[in-house]
Amino acid sequence: MIAIDDQFSVSEYKPGLFAKIFTGFFSYLFHPVFVPFYVVYFLLYIHPFCFTGFSSDARLGVLLIVLLNAVFFPLFSVLLLRALGFIKSIKLEDQKDRIIPFIAAGIFFFWTYTVFYKQDYYPDLIKIFFLGIFLASSIGLIANIYIKISLHAIGMGGWLGLFLVIFIQHSMLMTWPLALVILFTGAVCSARILKAAHSPLEIYIGLIVGMMAQFVATIVI
Repeated sequence: MIAIDDQFSVSEYKPGLFAKIFTGFFSYLFHPVFVPFYVVYFLLYIHPFCFTGFSSDARLGVLLIVLLNAVFFPLFSVLLLRALGFIKSIKLEDQKDRIIPFIAAGIFFFWTYTVFYKQDYYPDLIKIFFLGIFLASSIGLIANIYIKISLHAIGMGGWLGLFLVIFIQHSMLMTWPLALVILFTGAVCSARILKAAHSPLEIYIGLIVGMMAQFVATIVI
């Protein structure tokens, strides 16, 4: 019998082969460290107006900035912390293990936001997104004191939040992109619950934090 409540007891739950493949696939493919790359790639190459006037080399330069500052450095920080013995696992399953990675990621996100904010020719959407994920990581750091908030849910919530901002601004037809992200968000959150990594409450809070941070960043920018 599987007891599902705020604590999500899964002590008797044994996932089958399909469940293991499903949870592993979506947990790694949409790991929060990769979300900035996916979002910025969308803004660069799929959004029709966001980076109008940027050459192919300029767009590649933006993508490299994001890959270095918002993907590589946060990932390298976790690997370095594990190698030095400051955290038990790169999966950050313990709340204490998440403290330094939260701080490191927040610094790199804020630095990336600053790089784009200081240059007027970069579009507001990319500034909104990185300010939003900086705010989300900061809130997540505080929430982590009290609850094991889902990092995956924060990441997907930020992605969904930005797409809702684009939808509200009517800067492009968002029917299929928004539908896809909602589908991905549902799959990732379901995978985290099936994997017994988080309770439903931890998932919901993560989603709310990620989405609301994007809305706040829209007001600020």
